[in-house]
Amino acid sequence: MAMFAIASGCEALAGAGGWNEGLYRTWYLTGAVLTAGWLGLGTAYLLARTRFGYTYALCLALSGIFTVLTQAKYHYPNAGVAPPLYLLAGLGLAIAVGVETYFQNVHWPRIAGLGVIGATHVGAAIMLTTSLPAPGYSLDPATNIPTGEILPGTIRLLTPFMNITGGIALVLGALFSAYMFMPKRRVLSYSLDPAQSGDVFLFNLLIAPVAIVVNFAFSLPGTLNALVRGRLHSRVPATILIAIGALIASSTDSLNRFGSTELFQAGKLVAIVLLFAGFLVSTEVFREIRIPFTGRRLTKAREERAGIGASQTSRDAPAG
Repeated sequence: MAMFAIASGCEALAGAGGWNEGLYRTWYLTGAVLTAGWLGLGTAYLLARTRFGYTYALCLALSGIFTVLTQAKYHYPNAGVAPPLYLLAGLGLAIAVGVETYFQNVHWPRIAGLGVIGATHVGAAIMLTTSLPAPGYSLDPATNIPTGEILPGTIRLLTPFMNITGGIALVLGALFSAYMFMPKRRVLSYSLDPAQSGDVFLFNLLIAPVAIVVNFAFSLPGTLNALVRGRLHSRVPATILIAIGALIASSTDSLNRFGSTELFQAGKLVAIVLLFAGFLVSTEVFREIRIPFTGRRLTKAREERAGIGASQTSRDAPAG
């Protein structure tokens, strides 16, 4: 969120006094490259004790693949050997995260963290050392929204590498958190217990995404009923709002990279409102009022009702 704030602050300053090279470099590095990656890493740490590591590993692999495909389609100048290097990094991190998740190592997010920190240093180094043609920034002539047209491919290709991993992980992680805490109707069963035989495990690993989606859909009527009765765990609406906000932010940001900037500012506004709304409906804000930055509560802590989602979490987390 600090990266998001810095990037938005650069846009605000540029809107008031015009763009310059320093604002442009800071905006692109913090907003276009780093924000989604760090938000997705936060999701990884929040879900470290679940099997969400498989999903994060898939995101890492896709990020490397789409980085190469992006270069093949757009032919960014001065990309050099960056595309294959980013591909190898994505696949290597994906394998490492997947293996650690398989062996139930709750520290798999540390591997993801190494990837995000490494990409952050690479992006910062490229941004500090590359020279930009005058005037030092690039704007869409129709909307005056900044674009990455004048930047080398080495840093432009970091955007799909970081945003595919972080953006998809943030959206799917939020939806998975909602699934963990909602009253469930299991239509399709699956298990990711590593103790089962290899062929059975691989089969369950392949059907798990389909099973979660189907079970999520069939659980929605019960979830709505619990919401009406006031018995729905607060994490469900909170994480759904966060997922929708993240999806809107990623969508409009992606449109900007492909040259469509008309919805960029509106999408960012809607996204941040939804993200903030997701935070506001969480249990800590309205039901556990406390002195900021302390653990001292001014009201009695509210315990979420058991049996709706919280009591099921311990059963669903290993399988999920």
